[in-house]
Amino acid sequence: MSKLRVRFAPSPTGYLHIGGARTALFNFLLARKEQGTFVLRIEDTDVARSTQESVDAILQAMDWLGMACDEGPVYQSDRFDLYRAKIQQLVTEGKAYRCYCTAEELEQKRELALTQGRKPKYDGTCRQRQATIENQPYVVRFKAPQEGATTFNDRIKGDITFQNEELDDLILQRTDSTPTYNFVVVVDDAEMKINLVLRGDDHINNTPRQIMLYEALGYPVPEFAHVPMILGADKSRLSKRHGATSVMAYRDMGYLPEALVNYLVRLGWSHGDQEIFSMEELINLFSLENVGKSASVFNPEKLLWLNSHYIKTGHPARLAVLLCEHLKQEGIEVSPGPELEAIVVALQDRSKTLVEMAQQAQCFFGTEVQFDETAAAKFLTRDIGEIFETLFAALEACHDWKEEVLDEVFKGVLQATGLKFGKLAQPARVALTGSTNGPSICVIMEILGREKTLARLQGAVARLCD
Repeated sequence: MSKLRVRFAPSPTGYLHIGGARTALFNFLLARKEQGTFVLRIEDTDVARSTQESVDAILQAMDWLGMACDEGPVYQSDRFDLYRAKIQQLVTEGKAYRCYCTAEELEQKRELALTQGRKPKYDGTCRQRQATIENQPYVVRFKAPQEGATTFNDRIKGDITFQNEELDDLILQRTDSTPTYNFVVVVDDAEMKINLVLRGDDHINNTPRQIMLYEALGYPVPEFAHVPMILGADKSRLSKRHGATSVMAYRDMGYLPEALVNYLVRLGWSHGDQEIFSMEELINLFSLENVGKSASVFNPEKLLWLNSHYIKTGHPARLAVLLCEHLKQEGIEVSPGPELEAIVVALQDRSKTLVEMAQQAQCFFGTEVQFDETAAAKFLTRDIGEIFETLFAALEACHDWKEEVLDEVFKGVLQATGLKFGKLAQPARVALTGSTNGPSICVIMEILGREKTLARLQGAVARLCD
């Protein structure tokens, strides 16, 4: 058997959709596992809707997910001469023909077929026409077999059969001379020697037509595997009303690429009860035999759980680099370094997304504390002022500003005042961060540093005196 060659072929008319990303991922994993070739083809024959912005968005999303192609990107818009030559080949061999029927005539034929209870397919008016009609627009249609059946073995769904009489004469070339999708995808897959077409099952109905074209052009027919669709919670096709559908929207919401990869591959594929997979494990374990035949339901809560896991177990230095961009969105310019890594470590177990981490991290920056007024009203009361002064004095005398040392100082203040931990820790946390949420009070003080901690305690005391 020849070496595996698979492809991902998005149309650059928008962002990379979650469904497309999963299809790309399945192709990528299979190619890596079998040491085959993963080809990226940009299907930009729809010149009116295709944009460079969309191309860039697709390439950026694939790079973010870690799916490097082995060949490409190859652009269909660079291959029009090849398509025209192949269409002319079919016309010359009598396997395709010019159709001069107007849009109005085709609509009349369709309505007549429906009223007569027939399938509204093209009736073949121009199929046997020999003469050309000068200066009249035409399309080129494929002369499809009208008898028998077309059967293929889908590597996910099994044997699938279509009766040829159900299929009409497919348009290969439009009146403006541009080729159609079903034609160019066959030429490209054949010329690129793709021997497994792995794609969404919304393409199943295209497959018999494409098989006919492979055979008519003298190309070997590849294997096919159709992946079930991804549905929303209401079991309808995944769309914006179910949440974000763009891959890069998840990056902007603070998700890690490994979390999205892990989640996407589990939408329709399984390996026992295992839920967490590294990319290396996925490459070693992935197979079409374990891809389900039924549609998968997108579960945002499950994705969030996975993201939380990867944040908790992520390397602080890497997370600090990623966190910088999200802090920038919050108006905080900061560079990665030990200070930011310490903040990451403090917040890893408390953050489900990097956006959430950035929001929690804001309290460590700047000189002014942004108080949650409800928390301030509850904990920053006048009777805490004297206690804060005791805490301030103890901390001011401390010069070894480490968490374990600060912990002993804090315990000393509790002992001196007779307060329970929470009665001091929560007001102190509000004074230092503006909120009741956050890491342990001594971790907060260590990260803030001596100068900022003392200044914020003084500010809280001054607030009490206002």
